[in-house]
Amino acid sequence: MLIVTAALFGAVTGALTPRAVHRLSVPSGEPWRSTGSDGEPLPTGPRGWMGIRPGPRPVFPALVGAGCAVLLAAACGPAPETVLWVFMVPGTMVLAAVDIAVLRLPDVLTLPLAALAVLGTGVAALLPGAQGSWPRAVAAAAVLAGVFFVLALISPAGMGLGDVKLAPGLGAALGWYGWDVLLTGVFAGFLLAACYALFLVAARGAGRRTEFCMGPFLLLGALVGVVIGGLVV
Repeated sequence: MLIVTAALFGAVTGALTPRAVHRLSVPSGEPWRSTGSDGEPLPTGPRGWMGIRPGPRPVFPALVGAGCAVLLAAACGPAPETVLWVFMVPGTMVLAAVDIAVLRLPDVLTLPLAALAVLGTGVAALLPGAQGSWPRAVAAAAVLAGVFFVLALISPAGMGLGDVKLAPGLGAALGWYGWDVLLTGVFAGFLLAACYALFLVAARGAGRRTEFCMGPFLLLGALVGVVIGGLVV
């Protein structure tokens, strides 16, 4: 039942992400889009942010959402934090898609995601069956944000401030299970990013100044880490 519920939630919410991706996929400093690709005004209120249009066919995001939710539910089992991980799936999908489209991670998503991860793990720690540590999750959120901030100062082209603001959410989720899981998730993210960079060099002649999105790889690495953490706890 847990896996079926997670699959349904992931599929439905995933199918509704294209409109949010469309609205947020604008260069830094520009206002969010208020019209569809056809120029028609988008609905006001929540309906203006959730919908299958404009964007690609909703089948793909629905499958991605369902797949991620099922993977998390199967790995982490009937624990209170599983609800939090599954609930975070649609927001992380929008973040990844926007970063791919315009190479930025909007504050309107990264900051609430960080708050949700930190506060959500705190709530999960109070419930029976919790399999992690909230103080460690908070500490990991701060540590990862600090590390990413230093990396951004050293190499702004490789690590942006959007990645720094994404770090607390990832750190809290990974640190919930342990420092080793945090290292595993972060390493997986950087490894995936490095593999993609090598592909760009080999296939497209990319150079040192070629920009590409880090967010999707960091999120995928976090998914790997949380799944591993849920399996080994």
